[in-house]
Amino acid sequence: MELLSRTDSAVTSDGVPQRTGNNLDPWYANYAERAAGFAASEVRALFAVASRPEVVSLAGGMPFVSALPQDLITSSMDKVMREQGPVALQYGGGAGVPVLREQILEVMAIEGIDGTVDNVVTSTGSQQALDFVAKLFLDPGDVVLAEAPSYVGAMGVFRSYQASVVHVAMDENGLIPEALRQTIAHLRGQGRRIKFLYTIPNFHNPAGVTLSAERRPEILEICRANEILVLEDNPYGLLHFDEPAPNALRSLDPEGVIYLGSFSKTLAPGFRVGWALAPHAIREKLILAAESAVLSPSSFSQLVVSEYLATADWRGQIDTFRGVYRERKDAMIEALGEYLPQLSWTNPNGGFYVWVTMPDVLDSKQMLPRAVKELVAYTPGTAFFADGRGRHAMRLSFCYPTPEAIRLGVRRLATVVNGELDLLDTFAGTGTLQLPLTPGVEPAPPSDLK
Repeated sequence: MELLSRTDSAVTSDGVPQRTGNNLDPWYANYAERAAGFAASEVRALFAVASRPEVVSLAGGMPFVSALPQDLITSSMDKVMREQGPVALQYGGGAGVPVLREQILEVMAIEGIDGTVDNVVTSTGSQQALDFVAKLFLDPGDVVLAEAPSYVGAMGVFRSYQASVVHVAMDENGLIPEALRQTIAHLRGQGRRIKFLYTIPNFHNPAGVTLSAERRPEILEICRANEILVLEDNPYGLLHFDEPAPNALRSLDPEGVIYLGSFSKTLAPGFRVGWALAPHAIREKLILAAESAVLSPSSFSQLVVSEYLATADWRGQIDTFRGVYRERKDAMIEALGEYLPQLSWTNPNGGFYVWVTMPDVLDSKQMLPRAVKELVAYTPGTAFFADGRGRHAMRLSFCYPTPEAIRLGVRRLATVVNGELDLLDTFAGTGTLQLPLTPGVEPAPPSDLK
């Protein structure tokens, strides 16, 4: 069989272009149109590089699972297999293990949520629950509203269902209500259909900011008045450093919010256990979506997590994680102040990430190969926008490297940034580039978050 080149195509009798095979994939013509939405994210592409031991990775958001005592997990596994082995190794119900769903209610109560077991659906990580919501609600051409910037994994899901992501401005206090109003009015004026607002209100990924308590009711009222569902993604909510985050959006509007939670950040991502808390009618469809996709989530993983919650001091372990991440965040903020005082960045009160803004003349995506050559990795800001923005920004993760490695990584990053600025100065012939901030001055929130 002769394979076609990448540029070969066919045209039907009515003149419509038709996809054909290519020299890399002879089955290209057979893919559904929505497959065009599948693309490797910049975050995923970084993992191969960041895993090299000599590279300080400030890129991926991997939890520091070494802070979790191994005996807490092995004892839970042993007990599950001794006492519930046949159940753990068997299929389960589409909604998940009932005892774990009851325990999830206790976890959510910390953030003011008063739910019922019937409306909790467990999933293979909250990413799968996010996918189920998208599958239920999104048709080709629909619009999802999301903060600017937003979580790359969510945007990939929405794109796979042929939806468009439209960003809404945010600042140091999170999503801006007036920007949300204006965006909705603009889209409605164009006749476009908005399906839901996707938001990470607590310790945002990638921006690190938290939606203020004052803005939360207003955001919900805007969505309620416009009949827009809210999808609240909250994997970091319990990982605060000083003051806890305000109560969850779901606690303020049970019928207008689907809440996504996860044990990936407060326990371990390897279990792949997350959940959705949804209004009852949506909950029924989520179960059907789960059963059609995976029959049931892993009984073994759910039972091990349940045993851990029942026997271990899980609240104390979350406190341990908070201390670990606080120390690492402090190390990153101090290193940025020492080595890159001319830049600006957020200073999060929890979570995993710092959002750094550079002068407009720099391009974080183009700069990345040079950073890797200097043995440091970060995530370019463009990964977190659906519209090409973010070139002069980057996300730095402080969750996994040690404080010493973070300082080393930021120092290496400074070599790259300052080298780029020196090179630009040389070719511009204009002398020293005037940068927006001076050493010793508290960095302002990134300009592209406003």
